[in-house]
Amino acid sequence: MACGCSTAWWPTITKADAFLPVSVRFATETEHFSARAGVGMQDGFDGLGQTIALDPAQGDEEMGARAWAKLAEPSRGLEIDAREWPDMAAASIAAGVALRAWRMPKAAPPPRKPQLLVLCRDPDAANRHWPRLAAAVAGNLFARWLVAEPANRLTPATFVDRLRSLSEHGLAVSVLGPEELERRGYGAISAVGRAAPTGPYLVTLEWKRAGAPLAFVGKGLCFDNGGISIKPAAGMEAMRADMAGAAACAGAMLSLALRDAEGAAVAVLGVAENAIGADAYRPGDVLKTASGRTVEIIDTDAEGRLVLADALHHAITHHAPRAVIDIATLTGSIVTALGHHRAGLFGNDEALRDRLMAGAMAVREPLWPMPIGEAHRRDIDSDIADLKQCAPAGKLLADACHAAAFLREFVGSTPWAHLDIAGVETAEEDTALAAKGVPTGFGVRLFDGLV
Repeated sequence: MACGCSTAWWPTITKADAFLPVSVRFATETEHFSARAGVGMQDGFDGLGQTIALDPAQGDEEMGARAWAKLAEPSRGLEIDAREWPDMAAASIAAGVALRAWRMPKAAPPPRKPQLLVLCRDPDAANRHWPRLAAAVAGNLFARWLVAEPANRLTPATFVDRLRSLSEHGLAVSVLGPEELERRGYGAISAVGRAAPTGPYLVTLEWKRAGAPLAFVGKGLCFDNGGISIKPAAGMEAMRADMAGAAACAGAMLSLALRDAEGAAVAVLGVAENAIGADAYRPGDVLKTASGRTVEIIDTDAEGRLVLADALHHAITHHAPRAVIDIATLTGSIVTALGHHRAGLFGNDEALRDRLMAGAMAVREPLWPMPIGEAHRRDIDSDIADLKQCAPAGKLLADACHAAAFLREFVGSTPWAHLDIAGVETAEEDTALAAKGVPTGFGVRLFDGLV
């Protein structure tokens, strides 16, 4: 690696359980852990150790997650009494604990994982439910690991190496590098990434099964300083997470492989770094995208939609998906509209939208439907190209809607949805499933549930 940084801490994935931060077991009888949780208990300590009250109104995953978050010494493990709940609930409680137990990788993980014992009426039944949930959790945590890496370690080239390793789990991985992207006419992603030391790349992950695949498309900007339209210094360090959309797609594909999903899926990830250099693209440039459409550049800090435009075109023309969903930390505008509690959902297909809304609530990755109006499309008309990349800067404009209107130009009649996850890719406050400041892996479990 160019930075010389060690990657010895990067976790090895063998199977889903091995990737989780806790060792999970199901049983019928207590083993008298020093930390115990259950309905009827009260928070505090007694002669045997710590006791934690569970609130059934919180939901299964949330109960487990909040019990873990209350532990005085998380490394010592926890016993949760779920014998009053169905066996599926016991498995969901374990999933909540595994999600909440993940921590930022400051150093190598401890040599021994904390233990989680979930008491239930039928451990065999709970164990039958557990593998699918564990696979989804493992995919979510894989995405979190990626987002947590600083940009000097997760360069575009290193990100591609991480993605190539997923072939060990049965995913077909192919990569288009800078020269091939230029040769094929992928002018949008090529312009965005050409000033950085490595990249850009277009990475395809395929889970090959019968039938047309569901396609996921992710923005993978390993760092975004805004390019020539440079960002202000305040908050720029958070731009290492500008690849959270691509990380979510990769995590979802890993989940499918770990559980040997029956349905087909493909993910196309645009991986690059938006940098300043002698070869950086400029406001006023006109780019020709892979689709043949030309784009007038207004703001080089609106690079994500350019990367997605070429990636969407590639996914649709090369894989003929039954539907395509893109996911990206795309606009600050969506944070202004929705805050840090929901992602924005745009699209051209009502059935796909409804399915995403229902699936999002089931895994606590909430969405909110947003409009693409005729005026939003008119706002990006151009006098010198087929369309502008965005509306003129410096005005209070609906940039999230403009970005969605821009992306819609590259999907044709394919059922399509766009998830703008800016604001929810990192927990801005303590939540049930993630501590404050931790990447959330938003989108992984939602996508896993669609296949």
